[in-house]
Amino acid sequence: MNKNILCYGEVLWDAFGDVKKAGGAPMNVARHLVQQHNEVQFASSVGTDASGEELADFLKNNGLFSDLIQHDEKLPTCEVTVQLDEQNQATYIIPQPVSWDNIRFTKELENAAKNAGAVVFGSLACRQRTSLDTLLEVLDASQGLKIFDVNLRPPHYDVATIEALAARANVVKMNEEEADLLIHGNSGDLKEKIKEFHGKFHTSVICVTRGEHGAIVWKDHEFYEHPGFKVTVADTVGAGDSFLATFITGLLNDAPMQPLVEKACAVGSFVASQRGANPVYNIDEITSEKLLEYK
Repeated sequence: MNKNILCYGEVLWDAFGDVKKAGGAPMNVARHLVQQHNEVQFASSVGTDASGEELADFLKNNGLFSDLIQHDEKLPTCEVTVQLDEQNQATYIIPQPVSWDNIRFTKELENAAKNAGAVVFGSLACRQRTSLDTLLEVLDASQGLKIFDVNLRPPHYDVATIEALAARANVVKMNEEEADLLIHGNSGDLKEKIKEFHGKFHTSVICVTRGEHGAIVWKDHEFYEHPGFKVTVADTVGAGDSFLATFITGLLNDAPMQPLVEKACAVGSFVASQRGANPVYNIDEITSEKLLEYK
């Protein structure tokens, strides 16, 4: 299987009070994929302002800068205000329009899509028509797995667009709240909701993360579950991104599904126990036993 991965979407600065860190779910997923020894390309756009130059330098230092990073002369680089509640759950104040609202379909991006074994995309960068249309062209050009990280950021989405993206995906990853929003069946049971989602969108793999309660995955008409790991949470930023990166790595390497779900939960739990979205780790050292140190 072709293991080259193209991640598409937003890159930005997350501002935690006076501290800012490079972020954006697709970029975070890309960084975790790199940590897990994958070949990754990242497509986005930054402004020509000082923040954009800093982001470009950051991407260069992390092996994610290429001609797929566009520079917008009219729109600013995105800076997001992150607020943490008493449980260290994050909420985001996201300005618009910003540079990644205007990602254009280029020959370089078309070639990257054609050569990718998987395309990873989310919903936020689809809030404006230009970047949405570009993504649809990327998906049309790609013969690889199409992996939709739903990752809703109210009010920056509409359900019709989310459903259109879900219909184009082979793999969909969402959390429980997103599942409740997107699946309108009569059953309150999560497994029945997942079956209803498959019936509507014909998705090959459906993954629902459940925070501290782990995750449930549907693949080939079978369910795989893990109850999660108990850790002391530093913040939840990047936990879902690291889960997804681990899950993608396993999919592309034909990993058995039950151990893969456990591994993805373990990596997500480890990241939640650390401050920031991208702590450094050795993927082989994150085990059930090792996580006992972070309770």
